[in-house]
Amino acid sequence: MQKPPIIWTNLAVFSVTGLAALILVPWYGLSHGFDGWQWLAMLILFSYSCLSITAGYHRLWAHKSYAAHPLLQWIFALGGALSLQNSAYHWCADHRRHHRHVDHTDKDPYSASRGLWFSHMGWMLRHYSSPDDSNIADLKRNNILAFQHKHYLLLTVLMNAGLPLLLGLWNGDMWGMLLLAGGLRLFLGHHVTFFINSLAHFWGRQPYTSKNSARDNDILAVLTFGEGYHNFHHLFEFDYRNGIRWWHYDPTKWLIRSMSWLKLTSRLRTCPPERIEQAQLERRFELARQKIMKRQQTADTEQWLALLQSEYERLLLQLRNYYQMRKHLLDIKKKAVRCKYEELRLRLSCDELKAAFTIQRRNWLKLTTRLELA
Repeated sequence: MQKPPIIWTNLAVFSVTGLAALILVPWYGLSHGFDGWQWLAMLILFSYSCLSITAGYHRLWAHKSYAAHPLLQWIFALGGALSLQNSAYHWCADHRRHHRHVDHTDKDPYSASRGLWFSHMGWMLRHYSSPDDSNIADLKRNNILAFQHKHYLLLTVLMNAGLPLLLGLWNGDMWGMLLLAGGLRLFLGHHVTFFINSLAHFWGRQPYTSKNSARDNDILAVLTFGEGYHNFHHLFEFDYRNGIRWWHYDPTKWLIRSMSWLKLTSRLRTCPPERIEQAQLERRFELARQKIMKRQQTADTEQWLALLQSEYERLLLQLRNYYQMRKHLLDIKKKAVRCKYEELRLRLSCDELKAAFTIQRRNWLKLTTRLELA
């Protein structure tokens, strides 16, 4: 079967950045050296571009897991151009298809079922599918994304060449800054993002579901700004968090939450905790059932399966009862808070009326006293 034609632009970009990172950067470092400002610029631009993908392209626009102020959207749109991973239109269209048809050989743009190399970057080197933006009608109504898409080439040149050049002129070593803040940063940013499409579907655990190949991996979470909790994400894709526990390393989650304190993000969506708990219980039930079935079949096997099933159903009932009672308790607390607020408001109003009455009475006493004296 004849292979699809090569996308020469993508091949050139990946080849140039790869050669620069693996050959030119070590050579220049040994022959000329890099200073601390160049490494700092590389780290800042690397973090900025990666967070623009994870918090912007991914959780904001592809999944709409929260709302963002236009200022923050502009920052993410420019950071997306800096990351050189196509416009938000194309990126989000591909990603939404990936979630809808995950692991499907033909419909998933970077299906893990076609191998580690294909899901990592092979899918971007050939015309395996025609562009399809029919699933991003909502994003096309966003003027910021429309501007980014229309001027994407110019923005990528300005962000990936112009910005490092300006920093190089300020630093006094233009080539060193271009290699670190430009080439090496771009190489690392690309492959860190690609790890989620590839390694996060092959390496790790599946605590929430086995219905797709996505996996949770703490090491990948550190490398990818929190995107490594991929098994959770594929089951609860509209949650603005990937790492749901406080100890989970998820800088993207922390950024989104901290921006809400500054009123730059709002309507942060989270999955109800009972659904997360139920998914974990269902997965443990599935694993326990598999272990029983793998053992040598005996007369006790059916009894073990029946016991497991009955205990699982009892546990689900307890889970529902617990969360219903918890919800009822929260409702009562909310009503109590509202009652206390109303009581406080009435008390303040009463105090204000009392103060106004006291002043008015004082004025009245002064007036009547003056009249009596007159």
